Amino acid sequence: MKSSSMKRKRVTSKRVTNKSATNKTPAVPLAPSASNPFTSPFTSKQYTGQLYAGVDEAGRGPLAGDVVAAAVILDPNNPIEGLADSKKLTEKKRAMLFHEIKEKALAFAIARASVAEIDQLNILHASMLAMQRAVCGLSVMAEHALIDGNRIPENLPCPAEAVVKGDDRVAAISAASILAKVERDNEIIALAERYPGYGLEKHKGYPTAQHLAAIETLGISPIHRQSFAPVKRILQKG
Repeated sequence: MKSSSMKRKRVTSKRVTNKSATNKTPAVPLAPSASNPFTSPFTSKQYTGQLYAGVDEAGRGPLAGDVVAAAVILDPNNPIEGLADSKKLTEKKRAMLFHEIKEKALAFAIARASVAEIDQLNILHASMLAMQRAVCGLSVMAEHALIDGNRIPENLPCPAEAVVKGDDRVAAISAASILAKVERDNEIIALAERYPGYGLEKHKGYPTAQHLAAIETLGISPIHRQSFAPVKRILQKG
């Protein structure tokens, strides 16, 4: 992975002073509850504290726009109701939780990898880079990180574990998935005004029939990922 040579991208984070989350109690509740509705919660065998970050990304599949990642350290004394995999929530619910997470979390950071980095590194490595940037961008250093999926980014500032389907098993990962999803959707909606005609505000850059037809008609914009097969095929047509 080439992350060490890439220029650091803008990171949005929250600075906090409350470090009360260092109590050595299980990192994730062992059973579903009102604040932890997950049917198959994850319990770390490596870490038993509470100053851990959940990490997730949004935007691997689209043909356009950055891939965005978030890292969140939740406050065990200020729980957030309704956390779940962002894909299972309505747009309205995600927007409400987006603001609540920012308000209640001990710390959060949102980072990204650009379209140019996606095309240079490939989408997997760019996603890892965005997640690494998010963890490094936390204003409070996490003691541990739980990463959604089956891979761990390189060069993290703390130990980490991969959690398959983590956004449906760990509240902090769910929170990260919501921040990343809403942030990216908002960015794409703003880009739709700059690049009209592609319908970005509707499909958020995903390869829908409408999007592919628009690319055929309008051509490739600067925010399209030229390394992605559908875009590459259109480019090869000339």
